[in-house]
Amino acid sequence: MKAILMTAAGDPNVLQLGDIQEPTIQSPTEILVRLKAAGINPIDTKLRSRGTFQPDRLPTILGCDGAGIVEAIGSEVTKFKVGDQVYFCNGGLGFHQGNYAELTTIDEKFAAPKPKSLSFEEAAAAPLVLITAWEALYDRGNLKSGSPSRNVLIHAGAGGVGHVAIQLAKLRNAKVCTTVGSEAKGRFVRDLGADLAIAYKQTNFVDAAISWTKGEGVDLAFDTVGGKLIEQTFPAVKIYGDIVTILEPPTDISWKVARTRNLRFSFELMLTPMLLGQAEMQIQQAQILSECADLFDSGKLKIHVSEVFQLADAAKAHELLETGSMTGKIVLAI
Repeated sequence: MKAILMTAAGDPNVLQLGDIQEPTIQSPTEILVRLKAAGINPIDTKLRSRGTFQPDRLPTILGCDGAGIVEAIGSEVTKFKVGDQVYFCNGGLGFHQGNYAELTTIDEKFAAPKPKSLSFEEAAAAPLVLITAWEALYDRGNLKSGSPSRNVLIHAGAGGVGHVAIQLAKLRNAKVCTTVGSEAKGRFVRDLGADLAIAYKQTNFVDAAISWTKGEGVDLAFDTVGGKLIEQTFPAVKIYGDIVTILEPPTDISWKVARTRNLRFSFELMLTPMLLGQAEMQIQQAQILSECADLFDSGKLKIHVSEVFQLADAAKAHELLETGSMTGKIVLAI
């Protein structure tokens, strides 16, 4: 089969189109999927540049997100049949094969039925960012249906994680302010439901958030950018409020403001189940995708794909993602 092989750690040129043996079903609960599209995420570019979690296993295939058609099933598979359309986040970290390829295998418990209303490209763009935003806002941030409305700050609301986070927050009755880098992105996030778009290059986002909440600060801040922005966000959060980040804080961060305001700080890494072999948690993540499929098909959620590249052009896709400031997601069509 055709696949994009990462031959070494380095720049995008280490991604080369090649031919390898087709994967085969190894356990009775696995399915073989003919991939139609693969999502590209920042974790892919990081692993490409520094090496995967199994650096001695080269060449390797990147790509956590995939969508395709079930081509064969193991003897104990009950959830899917041949011909079913699925989407999932699985593989691509250096352990299990990733999805920059024509075929892959996955345990049926880790896959979900593809939303009927989405193309394969849209479906492949969705899993990692959906699970990340869901866990950050609902599990860490404690946004609940039927609860009083809470004020939420989402950084980089036009990005891959940010643009679905806005929608998920609104589905839990939150009021959302978000940072954006341009007026076009401001229009984009407002169309998704954001109540306030903060042009951070012209406006101090802390002042804007404090003013928007009438001096209190937001109940919950969701950081998708990292670096010093984590520390800069502390004064925008109300006393006894929450902040969730998907990045590792820098070593020179000062926690004084967070401690003084008694903030609750949480990490969100949706890759943890794959990294630590937590199958039950990965099953729960597949359930999140099943619930999101219903939201897509009922028109309550949408995914934005900004660019679609052919499989052979994976290196170009990585180059574009690394320029930063993307709106929505980038996808490989297979």
